[in-house]
Amino acid sequence: MNVEMLLYIIANQGFPIALSILLIFRIDRFMQEIVIAQKEGYRQVLENTKEIHNTITTLNQQNREYYSLRFAEVQKELSGMKVGLGSPR
Repeated sequence: MNVEMLLYIIANQGFPIALSILLIFRIDRFMQEIVIAQKEGYRQVLENTKEIHNTITTLNQQNREYYSLRFAEVQKELSGMKVGLGSPR
């Protein structure tokens, strides 16, 4: 095998193989970055969902407390009206 034949083989087969390996590593790194970004996105969505859930729960609790208090006030008013209606004039 002479030098020219060896250079011809390296040029025609070695370069494409080396280029393919380089591209595979670049694609692999790119895919890893995509996976990391996707995981971070999921984490943020989960965090925001928990915050929304907590806010809704707090608002529901506040509404229950408000309407319980309001209901008690209305019951007192109605019981006062009943006494007033039932008493002789």
